[in-house]
Amino acid sequence: MRNKTILIDNYVPDKQESMKRFASMLKEGFEEAGLKVDVWKPIVIFGYLAKSTVSGYGKWLGYIDKWVLYPILLLIKTSVSGNQVYHVCDHSNAPYLKFLPKKRTSITCHDVLAIRGALGHKDAYCDASAAGKVLQNWILKNLLKASKIAAVSLLTYDQLKELNNGVAKPQWQVIHNGFNAGFKPLAREAWAATLVKNNYEKLTTTKYIFHVGSGLPRKNRQMLLEMVAKLDTKWDGLICFAGQPMDHDLLALCSKLKLNDRVVEVVNPNHELLEALLNGAEAFVFPSFSEGFGWPVIEAQACKTPVLASNLRPMPEVGGAAAIYADPYDPADFARGFLELKQPEVRLGLETSGLENIKRFETRIMMAAYLKLIETNN
Repeated sequence: MRNKTILIDNYVPDKQESMKRFASMLKEGFEEAGLKVDVWKPIVIFGYLAKSTVSGYGKWLGYIDKWVLYPILLLIKTSVSGNQVYHVCDHSNAPYLKFLPKKRTSITCHDVLAIRGALGHKDAYCDASAAGKVLQNWILKNLLKASKIAAVSLLTYDQLKELNNGVAKPQWQVIHNGFNAGFKPLAREAWAATLVKNNYEKLTTTKYIFHVGSGLPRKNRQMLLEMVAKLDTKWDGLICFAGQPMDHDLLALCSKLKLNDRVVEVVNPNHELLEALLNGAEAFVFPSFSEGFGWPVIEAQACKTPVLASNLRPMPEVGGAAAIYADPYDPADFARGFLELKQPEVRLGLETSGLENIKRFETRIMMAAYLKLIETNN
């Protein structure tokens, strides 16, 4: 075994919470296996000069920290680090690979959506600016040089292989994500109390469908509205959106479909509230056009909440036989799937099979695969 494992985490001002949780999960898993672990993050110097490094001039200040200063620091640190192994936690940091020892370095590829979007693949639903295209091509060029890649889904692996002219290197492999936070079934009294405490008592007295995610076009949040409109008098519940605030287009569609009084918005819920929202929902609806993995599908299943998801990969790979799938371009098909889900025998079957399905994503399984990956020499 190596004397230490170094995890390369993301730039803190970018506030990528899911990647932060993923790095923490790897750290805890490696330490439980008896490894010594350090987490290295890009230094923040110029990023402190901006309110945000996600857009505007702050993004470019962040680029100086990430792509100019930090590679220099990596060269210095690795030159005196000894016989350590390195794992880059996020494929968007693939350019760092050139500054790390190739045979002792691995990387996780969470998706290639932005990369494929920059290359003109419309099914990625990730448009790129001129600068974004340059950045994503640079990321891809470095990513394809990696000898050890963990792709979080078979879809991501296949797309990565396609981007490499149909060839995958021997140590590229699929390692499904484990849970990066705890989710479990709650008694009605428990989840209802949390909703009341957070001023969402309305959701404890009226049935609702639930979606969590960003407002990105690929999340296809409008499908929930269109599905409910198709259901018409067959269902009279509420629609709950959690995550980023509803954008202008979604609000306009609400008005057009006359659903304003049936929509509840929960902006950036904490974990306790999110778990309660999942538990209380009649169904979790996930109509995404594109994903790298799709954590919310198994999070809902862990709460015994029936899942209605897009039939596009990787959703069936993740949800398995424990979800109902429908065409994300067809509101009528989603309405059909929802009515099927409401049947008592179907619902009970999904609740039971969902708890069975999530066993595939136990963190111990993921960590065993990562341990093998980082310790395997080329």
